[in-house]
Amino acid sequence: MTDLAEDNVIDQPLSDILSERYLAYALSTITGRALPDVRDGLKPVHRRLMYAMHELRLNPENSPKKSARVVGDVIGKYHPHGDTAVYDAMVRLAQDFAVRYPLVDGQGNFGNIDGDNPAAMRYTEARLTKVAIRLLEGINEDAVDFRETYDGSESEPVVLPANFPNLLANGASGIAVGMATNIPPHNVSELCEAMLLMLDDDPDDAKLAEIVTGPDFPTGGLLVEPKENIANAYKTGRGSFRIRAKWHTEELKQGMYRIIVTEIPYGIQKSRLMEKLDDLVVNRKIAILEDAIDESAEDIRIVITPKNRNVEANLLMEALFKNSDLETRISLNMNVLEDGKVPRVMSLKEVLRAWLNHRQEVLVRRSAYRLDKVNHRLEILGGLLVVYLNLDEVIRIIREDDDPKASLISTFDLTEIQADAILNMRLRNLRKLEEMELRKENDSLLAEKDQLEKLIKSEARQW
Repeated sequence: MTDLAEDNVIDQPLSDILSERYLAYALSTITGRALPDVRDGLKPVHRRLMYAMHELRLNPENSPKKSARVVGDVIGKYHPHGDTAVYDAMVRLAQDFAVRYPLVDGQGNFGNIDGDNPAAMRYTEARLTKVAIRLLEGINEDAVDFRETYDGSESEPVVLPANFPNLLANGASGIAVGMATNIPPHNVSELCEAMLLMLDDDPDDAKLAEIVTGPDFPTGGLLVEPKENIANAYKTGRGSFRIRAKWHTEELKQGMYRIIVTEIPYGIQKSRLMEKLDDLVVNRKIAILEDAIDESAEDIRIVITPKNRNVEANLLMEALFKNSDLETRISLNMNVLEDGKVPRVMSLKEVLRAWLNHRQEVLVRRSAYRLDKVNHRLEILGGLLVVYLNLDEVIRIIREDDDPKASLISTFDLTEIQADAILNMRLRNLRKLEEMELRKENDSLLAEKDQLEKLIKSEARQW
């Protein structure tokens, strides 16, 4: 054996080394995998999926592409992980029973509420939804920062512009090292109403809880949690909600009836629910229950038959709520990354405020980007209008001068950009009508410039 060089020997206790390495791993898991960013409500894999589909121009009005193509781009350019994990993440974004406002429009078999697996990625196709387009709105207008990808060959957004309160609207869940997050989906109309109130006033958490009355699940169900518990959960960022299936009775002949379940709790696989109900029937664990049959097609329809007509429907359902997943608890743990860096449990108000602040920053950055474009175009228009005022002299310089660009700059006090624009003009653009259109465009851009400058300088206008 050869002796190790002294500079390769680490003289440090093993416990310290393990602590440092494990801490680095834990932080990587928290920030790069498990917890969503409070601003766009996305984890890195979902953000990279959205951006890759945007780069592939998979807009709602365009034709979808094979899911395998999307997954290949994601793992090849942005996310060096297994294709199965990336495809599973994309599938969930397309499932209307898992996501309140789907971000992916899936074509083909993307699984179902029974828990059946989706088809392989080579068989399915996908494109973005209108909600996803809102998340990406302004991505090419310097709205957010970009960073290099893992291999430095591409760039990716640090966060999306997020013109949609995705974190609370669609929810999130994840488990990291030593911490977890679980945020149920909410009604976006209620969220917007709450934020409009925040713009006009400074409401407390109790006032916001009167507007955002609780989670709003894509599978429906009834929220049966006391209002004070809901308000306290939103105030502290931690709590739980009790969800029950929605049901009604159907009258039959001779005084008999049956119970029809039309909505089941969020996150419950219908096939497993039916297995549990069948177990209750076969093993006679609930004496007043005769049968439970799944008659679902597009909509949920579970038929529950009581033992006889003397059984009270409410009594039977209470027994089923207690012994099956027709009633369940959904936890709330709003543990998110503040500014994409620091994990923190936030209240409802803090989450909404973080999104509003992000949108303000995006608005200012997009306005500054647009102002630069307007100023550049106004500079060019200023040079082109010089042509119409001095048409004969401009033509003479271009025809006779050895260095027409330098002569134009010195004669009419132009910039290089203006001189280049004049030299690149086509003869057909020298007609009178073109001059009128340029003057009209110039006046319009001057008015827009004035509005943009006022907007950038005034925080009140931004809000």
